[in-house]
Amino acid sequence: MITTDFLRHLDRLAIIINKQVTSEYVGDRITQEQGEGLIFKDYVIYSPGDDFRAVDWKVFARTDKLFSKRFEEERNLTVHVILDHSGSMNYKSKKLKKSEFASMVAIGFCYMALKNNERFVLSTFSDKLQVFPARRGKRQLMMLLDDLNKKEAAGDSKFEESLIKYRPFINTKSFVVIISDFLYPPEEIQRVIHRFRKHDLRLVQVLDPVEKDLNIEGDYKLQDLESKGFLRTYISPWLRKRYKDNMESHQAKITRACDEVGGKFFAFKTEEEIFDVFYQILQHGHGKHMG
Repeated sequence: MITTDFLRHLDRLAIIINKQVTSEYVGDRITQEQGEGLIFKDYVIYSPGDDFRAVDWKVFARTDKLFSKRFEEERNLTVHVILDHSGSMNYKSKKLKKSEFASMVAIGFCYMALKNNERFVLSTFSDKLQVFPARRGKRQLMMLLDDLNKKEAAGDSKFEESLIKYRPFINTKSFVVIISDFLYPPEEIQRVIHRFRKHDLRLVQVLDPVEKDLNIEGDYKLQDLESKGFLRTYISPWLRKRYKDNMESHQAKITRACDEVGGKFFAFKTEEEIFDVFYQILQHGHGKHMG
């Protein structure tokens, strides 16, 4: 459960936000330069070389003169946080479940948006997609927090299906954060990423230390938290090395997919300090942090 104490501690992020995030997360961002934004500014007489698509043909019909529309480019991006809340996120080998750690990361992004007067929303998916409207303010943050605290991560994950359904809810250039363990086929992840290529995209992978490093050895009875099925296996040093090589390869494929669309990929373990996580994201916004 995320408590109000956690929200108070989030104030520590304000220092980082003020110093590190101003250029990317500033609220009420509007440039006065002519652009393809959503806010109409005024008209100018069309000159050869101007974008012909900007010509207002209704004005031409009335005046027999070519005028181009000019716009102010709106930079007040909406923050969309999309959280994997399927059964696999319930796993823990230490203090925190993946779902608890991931929820704190999600709320942290919402808090940053709140501090910068951005509209924000936190939606979840498992076998079903739950979507809320994007709004500003503390009431929005408390509503999202209350919803997270009331439900437990459960159900089979429908990752690609859920993200495809979510995409139409983003109708302006947005800052999109997807938080998951991303233990899905890389081809599926790549297809999802490309659907968000026109937005400022962050992928945050949350893994339990055992999932990341497989720091166990011997006979084990493993359970799939989504299907509830069991598998008996012997974890040998050879199997551990093969597992770690496959995990690194999987993460590298996600990184390349993000690079293709200008997004960024981060991976963290649930034993990490949550405020260090945000420091890493803000400090290393142009690369990947591997926990």
